[in-house]
Amino acid sequence: MNTYVALFRGINVGGNNVLPMKELVALLEGLGSRDVETYIQSGNAVFRNEEDARTLSKRIRAEIRRSHGFEPLVMLLRPEELEKAMESNPFPEAEPEAKTLHLYFPVSTPTDPDLDALDVARSDRERFALEDGVFYLHAPDGIGRSRLAARVEKGLGIPVTGRNWRTVRKVVEMARRCGPRHQP
Repeated sequence: MNTYVALFRGINVGGNNVLPMKELVALLEGLGSRDVETYIQSGNAVFRNEEDARTLSKRIRAEIRRSHGFEPLVMLLRPEELEKAMESNPFPEAEPEAKTLHLYFPVSTPTDPDLDALDVARSDRERFALEDGVFYLHAPDGIGRSRLAARVEKGLGIPVTGRNWRTVRKVVEMARRCGPRHQP
C-alpha cells in the first residue's frame, strides 16, 4: 500500500466549502483508504491506499463534488516528497518561527514562473525561493497582509496549495507513523 499525504485547497475557509474532518475520514475510507488521520480543519490527511496518486486524486475530488457540492484541488504527495521539501528549505533560520515560513506546492513544476513580478510584490522583510518545484516564502510579518503571498499562484502560473512549516512538519510526523506497512 502507498502512504499518501493529501493537501486539500480551499476547504473550511471562511465558512465556505465546508467538509468536516469526520466526513473526510469516512469519504477516504469509503474509497479504500486505511489508517486515515487528519490534521486541522483546513484539509490535511494522511492515509494508505493501493491506488496510484493521479487516479485516487480524481476519485476523491469527484466524491467530494458528489457528496458536498464542490470540487477542491486535492494534491496527493508521498511522505518522501514532503521530507525532501523540508530538507531543501532555503530559510532554516526561520524554522523556529513556524508560522512565518510557508511552503507552496504547485500541481506541477512551474514552466515559466514570473519571479521578477513576485520580487516586486515582496516587502523588504520577505524572502522567497523556488527550489525543486516548491515555492518557499518567509514572511516574518505574516501572510495575511502580504502582497507577495497573494500573488504566488499568479506568479508561478499554476494552481498551488500552501502550508506553514508547522503543518508540514506535523503531517510528515503523521506519515512516518502511518507507513510503510503491508495490508494483511
